[in-house]
This record gives sequence, structure tokens and C-alpha cells, in this order.
Amino acid sequence: MTARQPPRARKGRGATYDPPNRFAPTVSEAVDDGWWQDAVPEHIATHVTDETSKSALSWNRSPDLPFDRSLNPYRGCEHGCIYCYARPSHAYWDLSPGIDFETRLIARTGLVDRLREELCKPGYVCRPINLSGNTDCYQPLEAERGTTRAILELLLACRHPVTLVTKGALILRDRELLAAMAAKRLVRVFVSLTSLDAELKRSLEPRAASPAARLKVMRELNAAGIPVGALLSPMIPGLNDHELERLLEAAHEAGASSAGWTLLRLPHEVAPLFEDWLEQHYPERAAKVMSLIRQSRGGADYDSRFGQRMRGEGVFAEMLAQRFRRASRRLGFAQRGDSLLDCKHFRPPRRQGDLFG
Repeated sequence: MTARQPPRARKGRGATYDPPNRFAPTVSEAVDDGWWQDAVPEHIATHVTDETSKSALSWNRSPDLPFDRSLNPYRGCEHGCIYCYARPSHAYWDLSPGIDFETRLIARTGLVDRLREELCKPGYVCRPINLSGNTDCYQPLEAERGTTRAILELLLACRHPVTLVTKGALILRDRELLAAMAAKRLVRVFVSLTSLDAELKRSLEPRAASPAARLKVMRELNAAGIPVGALLSPMIPGLNDHELERLLEAAHEAGASSAGWTLLRLPHEVAPLFEDWLEQHYPERAAKVMSLIRQSRGGADYDSRFGQRMRGEGVFAEMLAQRFRRASRRLGFAQRGDSLLDCKHFRPPRRQGDLFG
């Protein structure tokens, strides 16, 4: 039985409530019947559970993605971005995609050993691994566990390329390691930029790095010789889309050499979570934002079809695409450029006794 508490914005958290996950057999909802009830806590602590990893790499055949394998050191994400498309994955662990997703985290133990085993398989073909598709590998938990760094050390040792996507400033801890990988064309970093408005960021992405901190990350990585790009993700109609050109210009000034963008995605439980967040934080524009989203999704909250889910369709979506192309050309941005990574010098970890060139 899953009890739903009344929606309520909490400082430092993105979701306003815990919707029942779609696999829950029963659902209960709190109703004020005049009897005493537990108060809804103002602050919710983060709880971490360990999970012994049975495998490391996740595989996909999506034509919308520039990679076919990814690696997630954690499940859930304390950054708490309300729009996160990965929230519904928490339902598979009998947890809510709402507040649970950002407060009840799962740390995958033994992951480096599993990755080493998979890289040693006779039929393994080296192509870039993406860190991470379903979480942020540099969320606050990484400072304690260090799993992402251990993964990068293994990949450097066996000359395996990797792409990183983050909105966390903790990545600067690993600057020297990433620079060593970049010198061998083994890494590209992409920093997710959503807004330059610190006030919007505080409610939209409560525990992610500030806009200024993310631009600093880009500058320092670029100065260290690490290829860095910007991902304008997501573009939210009526909320941050007016910043598109300014975001690209800021990223260019910070040293980004490539850029990409995606339209807001609202799969499964994310749609009601996002809509409730809008009503609580931006009630005066909530109806307009949802209307523009639905105009770009064939009248629905979301369209999961390949070729549509990342970009949308219709007049507004096409206008965003044209603005992005025009600004990118003006600034000289390339596309993601993952093909520039070197896969030719990969050596399976079982050969770590060999001398590497």
C-alpha cells in the first residue's frame, strides 16, 4: 500500500509529493477526517542503500542516442531535477518516482569488478561508454563513494573511451584524471545547461550546481585540455526556451566546442509531478507551459516514438530547432563529436600486465 501525502514544495527538493509507482497493487491517499495525523516533514533526509551489482553495462538500440551502452554508478539522483526522465525507473525498485527518487538512493557496489569482467569477454567490441544515462555520476553521493572515479581509472588503464554528462561541479575533483584520458582521446565531457537564472534553477534543479558553477566547470575543463560540450537539456516551452541563444553564447564563452539540445520529456509519472511543480512554483504560467508542451507532443503530455521523443513536433518545436541550428552555426559549434574518440587502442583489463604505449 502506498500512501500519497498532500503535494507540498520543500526547500532543497524538486518533487512536491510521492506519486504511487505504476506497479503498486494498491494505493491509499491521506484524507483529513478530523483525527490526528503525522505531520508532513519539512526536511527529508537522504537515505542510501547498497546494491550488489550483477552487471555493469546497460545496452540500447535507440536511434535517438549517440551511444549504444551506458553505465550508472547509482540509482536515483539527489540533484532532484523535477523534469528528470529517469524518475520512472525508481518504480522498478518499489519506490516512488517522486521524492523517493531524490532521497532514497541506491549505490551499486562491486560495479568496477563487474565492468572489468564484461570488458574481458571475448566478443566485446570497444565503443564509447556513456556515464550516465539514468543518474548523474557526479551527484553528491559520489564525493563519499568514489565509484565514478574508480570506473574512470579502469577505463584509462585499458584505453577505453567514455563520454560524461553531468550538472555537478564535483567533476573538477577528477580534472587531472580526465586530462590524462583526454590526452589519449578517451573522453568528452558534456555539461547540462538548463538556465542562467539562479532563482529558476533553485526550484527546477534544487541540488545541482548553480549556473555559474557549471560555466566554471566548462572553463576549467577546457583549460585542462579536456573536450567539453554543452547540452541544453531540457528546453521547456514557456519557461526557459527564451534563454536558448544566451545559454549557447555563455557555453561558447566558457570554452564549449560542441552543443546539443532536447525538448522536455514527460514519461509516465514525470508528467503529473512536473505539472504539480508548475502549479506550486509558477501558477501564473502553468497552463501556458502545459499547452505548449502538448502542442509539441501531438496533443499529449509525451510522445515516446523514436525520432520524436527528443525533439517533438509542430510549429513551436520546429522553431526551437531552427533557433538552435542558427545560433550553433553562428558560434561555430560542432555536434557531439563522439566519433573523435579513439577506440583503436583498447586492451582488455586481463592484459593489464602488458606495457601500454
